[in-house]
Amino acid sequence: MLNEKPVFGFPLPRIDGPLKVTGTAPYAAEYYDPGMLFGYAAQATIASGRIASIDTMEAEAYPGVVKVYTYKNRPSAARSDKKWKDEVALPGHPFRPLENDRILFDGQPVALVVAESFEAARDAADLIRVEYHPDEPHTDITVERAKSYVPPEARKEEMRPTDPRGDAERAYEAAPFKIDVEYLQQGEHHNPMELFASTAIRNEDGTLTVYDKTQGSQNSHDYVCNVFGLKPEDVRVVNAYVGGAFGSGLRPKHQLFFAVMASLDLERSVKVEMSRSEMFYLTWRPATIQRMQLAASADGQLMSVRHHAIQTTSLHEDYQENVVNWSGLTYKCDNVKLSYELVKTTLSTPGDMRAPGAATAFLALESAMDELAYAVGMDPLEFRGRNFVSYDQNDDLEITSKELDTCYRVGAERFGWDKRSHEPGSMRDGNDLIGWGVATGVWEATLTQAEAKVRLFPDGKITVMAAASDIGTGTYTILAQVAAQELGRGAERVSVLIGDSSLPKTSVEGGSWTAASSGSAVQAGCLEIRKTLLSLAQKMDNHPFGNAPVEELAIRDNRLVLDRNDQVGLSIADILGHHGMSSVEGHGKVAPDQEQAKKFTSYTHSAVFVEVRVDVELGVPRVTRVVSAIDAGRIINPKTARSQILGGVVMGLGMALHEEGMIDHRTGRIMNHNIAEYHVPAHADVHDIDVIFIEEEDRMASPIGVKGLGEIGIIGVGAAVANAIFHATGTRHRHFPITIDKIMEGLPAI
Repeated sequence: MLNEKPVFGFPLPRIDGPLKVTGTAPYAAEYYDPGMLFGYAAQATIASGRIASIDTMEAEAYPGVVKVYTYKNRPSAARSDKKWKDEVALPGHPFRPLENDRILFDGQPVALVVAESFEAARDAADLIRVEYHPDEPHTDITVERAKSYVPPEARKEEMRPTDPRGDAERAYEAAPFKIDVEYLQQGEHHNPMELFASTAIRNEDGTLTVYDKTQGSQNSHDYVCNVFGLKPEDVRVVNAYVGGAFGSGLRPKHQLFFAVMASLDLERSVKVEMSRSEMFYLTWRPATIQRMQLAASADGQLMSVRHHAIQTTSLHEDYQENVVNWSGLTYKCDNVKLSYELVKTTLSTPGDMRAPGAATAFLALESAMDELAYAVGMDPLEFRGRNFVSYDQNDDLEITSKELDTCYRVGAERFGWDKRSHEPGSMRDGNDLIGWGVATGVWEATLTQAEAKVRLFPDGKITVMAAASDIGTGTYTILAQVAAQELGRGAERVSVLIGDSSLPKTSVEGGSWTAASSGSAVQAGCLEIRKTLLSLAQKMDNHPFGNAPVEELAIRDNRLVLDRNDQVGLSIADILGHHGMSSVEGHGKVAPDQEQAKKFTSYTHSAVFVEVRVDVELGVPRVTRVVSAIDAGRIINPKTARSQILGGVVMGLGMALHEEGMIDHRTGRIMNHNIAEYHVPAHADVHDIDVIFIEEEDRMASPIGVKGLGEIGIIGVGAAVANAIFHATGTRHRHFPITIDKIMEGLPAI
C-alpha cells in the first residue's frame, strides 16, 4: 500500500498555518512570567561622537523603574572580541551595547531602562538627558567613495573577487560594442512584521530560557554563553515561531544582550522588545555603487566583463557581500576582471538582506546586459541566450544541473515575449507606455552541516526534531513531508519540533540551505530507522527479509516491507513489541561532500519577465505582469515554494521602485525610520505574478534533490523592472529606487 496521501510534490497547507492565522502561535515577545520586568532602550540622537554627560536621575525616580543601565554601570561582560563573535560574524569589532561613551551610529542604544511595566520603561527612557560631543558624520557613499579600500580580511573566502582571467582591458578596447556605466543603489531596510524581542525567563534553579527573535537558536545560545560566561546547559534559546526575517535575524541583536544582562543582574525575568524605529538602525542592505564595463562582438558574444563595486560598512566592522563574482559566472566570457571595495561610514553595520550580494549584483549586471544588448542591436533575451554558459568559469567547476535555458524558453512562451516590439517607446495603450523587460537570476545552492532526530512509534506517528528555524518559509511543513515520504505515512502523522537550541544541531536559517540541509538530515534519520528496524527484524524467528539490504526495503502502511513487493513484510508494532521497545529513533547527519566540491558546484537559476505600464502624463509606473521561471531542483511543496517566489518578487519590486533609507547627510540621521514614510510595495502595487518551476532532481546538490528557494525569487527582479521602464520610456535609470520624480524627468514629450 502506498502513502495515505501524496507527500512529495503535494501542495500541503502549512502545518503551522492555523496557529498563525488564529494568533495562537507564540512569538518571542508573547511569553510572560509572573514578576517579569520590561526593558526599553534610549537611543543616541547623533550619528558620531561621544557622550559628554548622561543624566538618569529623573528616569530612575519615575514610578515603577527598577534600574537604569548606562555605560557607567553596565554589568561586566566578555572582554575579548572573540567571545562576542557569532556564527555569521564579520571582520572587525562586534558592537558591544553600553560599552563606553563612544557613539558609532544614529540610533545606537545609550541606556536601558528596566521597569515593572513596558509603559513605565518607555516613558522613563524619555526622561534621560544626554549631552554629546558630536563628530562630523560621514554617511554619503557618493562622497565617501574617495576613501574606499580593499578589505584586508575576507568575511568568507567566496566573497573575495576571483582572480582575473584573460585580458579584460585589451578585449574591452578592441570590442566594437561597449558600455561603461555606473549604478547607484540606496540602502534598504528590513521590515519584518515581528519586531526584535527577547524574553529571558529566569527558572527556579537559576538557569535561563530565552525566547528570542532569531534565525538561529543555537547561534543566540552560543552568543549568550560566550558573552556572559554561562555554562551551555544553563541556557536554552527558543524561536519556535519567527515573524519574518530574511537575514535580519542572522546575528544576535542588542535586545538579546539587554534582556539576559538585566535578568542575570536583577535575578528576575526580563523582556526587551524593540520599537519599529529601532529596527531601522540595524541590519540593512548597504548602499552600493557599481561600475559595469561590458563589451561584445558584432554577433553578440561577450568579449570583456569588468565589474567594480563599492559598498558601505560601519566604523567598527567590515561587512562584505559577494557582489562582483556573479558577473564572472553568469555568462560565458574569457576576459573578466572583478574588484570590490568598502567605504567606512558613521552608520550601523549593514547586514544580510534576502539574497545578499546577488540581489545587488544582478541589479547592475542585468541592467548592463540590457544596455549592451541594445548597443549591439539585439533582442535582450536572445543576447542572454547567446552567452549561455554551462559551467562555472570563475572556479573552473562543472555545474551539477542547470535548466536556465529552459527557464528562458518556457518563461518567454508564458509571457508572450515574441510579441515584443524592440524599439523603446513603441508599445502603448492609451495613456500608458508599455515596457517589457527581462533579467537572469542565479543563487548558490548550498548544503550545510545539519543533524536531525526522527522517532517512529508503533501506531505510525512520527516526531521530527532539529534546531532549524522557520522564518516563514515553511520549514515545519517541508520537514514533515520529508519524514512522511521516507516512512510511508501521511504528513498529518508527523509532529515537527524545531526552533530550540537543545535540539540536534543545525546552521542558522539563511542562504536558502535549510530545506536542503535539514531536510536531508531528516531523510538520513529515516534511513537509520529503517536500518534499525531491519536489524531488529532479522533477530526475529522466521522473518521474511532474508539477507536483503536496507536499500531494498521501504516502510508502507506502518509496515517494513520489500520495496519491490510490499506484501512481504512485518508490522512496525510487531517488530518493536517483540523487542519490548516503545519507539525507534534515527539520528541523521549531513555535510558537504568535500571531494565533490573539488569538481562540481550547484546553483539555482531564474528568468524574470516583467511588464510595466508608465502613465505618460504622471510618470506613475505599474508593474502589471511578472513571469518568474525558476530552476531550483526538486519541489517538495508547490504551495510553499510558490509563496517563496511571490515574496521574493514583491521584495524585488520594492528594491526597484520603492525602498530607500533617506539619510540627512548633514546630521547622519535616518529620516524615514517608520513604515509610514519608508515605502514598501502595498497591495495596489502588486498585480499578476506567474511562477513556473522547471523541476529537476539534483541529488548532487543535496541528498533529497532540493536546491532552495528563499533567495532566488528576488534576484533579477529589480533589473527586469528597470529594463521594462527603459523599454517603455526610452530613458535609462541607473539610480535605484526608480521613483516617480526620476521617471518624470525622463518621460518623452507628449
